[in-house]
Amino acid sequence: MLERYGHGGDLRTAEEAFDIPAHKFIDFSSNMNPLGPPLSVKQALHSYAEVIGQYPDPAVRGLRRKLSELHDIDEQSIVVGNGAAELIDLIVRALQPKLTTLAIPCFDEYGDAIRKIGGAIYEIKLSPSNQFELDLDSEHLCGAAETGSLFMLGSPNNPTGQLVDPELIRTLLRKGAYVVVDEAFMDFVPEESRYSLLREATRHERLFVIRSMTKFYSIPGIRLGYIVGMPRTLSGLRRLQVPWSVNSLAQLIGEAVLDETDYADRTIAWLEKERPWLIGKLQAIGFEVNPSSANYLLVRIPKDAGISASMLQLEMGKQGVLIRDASRFSGLDHTYIRVAVKLRKQNEQLLAALEHCMNRYRSRGV
Repeated sequence: MLERYGHGGDLRTAEEAFDIPAHKFIDFSSNMNPLGPPLSVKQALHSYAEVIGQYPDPAVRGLRRKLSELHDIDEQSIVVGNGAAELIDLIVRALQPKLTTLAIPCFDEYGDAIRKIGGAIYEIKLSPSNQFELDLDSEHLCGAAETGSLFMLGSPNNPTGQLVDPELIRTLLRKGAYVVVDEAFMDFVPEESRYSLLREATRHERLFVIRSMTKFYSIPGIRLGYIVGMPRTLSGLRRLQVPWSVNSLAQLIGEAVLDETDYADRTIAWLEKERPWLIGKLQAIGFEVNPSSANYLLVRIPKDAGISASMLQLEMGKQGVLIRDASRFSGLDHTYIRVAVKLRKQNEQLLAALEHCMNRYRSRGV
């Protein structure tokens, strides 16, 4: 099982499982920008030796200042953390919800954080017949909001790639709910201003928005993310956060990549071209693909393939191609995988490996 630690991108486990050097794998199991880190990251690494002997800024002032300018919000409305995972954990510990509503399938970290504090979880199961879209007609959605519970929602959702209608979230807020919106992949959305609730979070005491910087800028080794909310309501997070949670290298790189506007434009242009191409090719060989606004696709294995997600992951791994067994997400069965969208050559290798596996199992008549 490649998701031994709950995530994709575990090259060490893959190396042990398939006896293939980590650098030889083509990793579709994690959703990083395939353009790789911007040039400014390498420049920051070269200059870091001059400041490594100093403590990091405990208030992360430089990066918070640049983020406030980028989003046109108050610096005090931003808390920077050691990746989105830390911030999910912090907001749950700060709010201490008795009941949290999750729309499944969703990112496992939401449930993990709730269980750590002994909180109860109410699950709304999203339907494949509705393309896993969350809407106000979803079973018991508004009823759960009226209890004053916490909603944790991904937009775009991981693993479905679906955006959440901002008006739906506003409705939940009007009914008295607390809402945490995980916008870790929102940077990949061209119409970000239409869907993001980041600015609204600075004006509503029960709304919080989490962003990740590691996916879009392809820097997963540098754990970096931030949460936006009203300054008064974020004070609880600051008290709970471990001192120097964000190291000085992460702060330096975070400031550097925010200047990479050309890189951001190239990323959006690449994804708008490559995602529909890959969807079409996957459908052509028999896979069902859920519509996605992110840089990954939730894919259903053909019914006649005679192979489960875990079996397919194993066969693909033997060929040096890593995919995510999406049946590990609550609410999905053994027919689902998740794949990242990568560069054309890599995507062609993915398709070739998938076709090879499909043909092999179909020929067996399994």
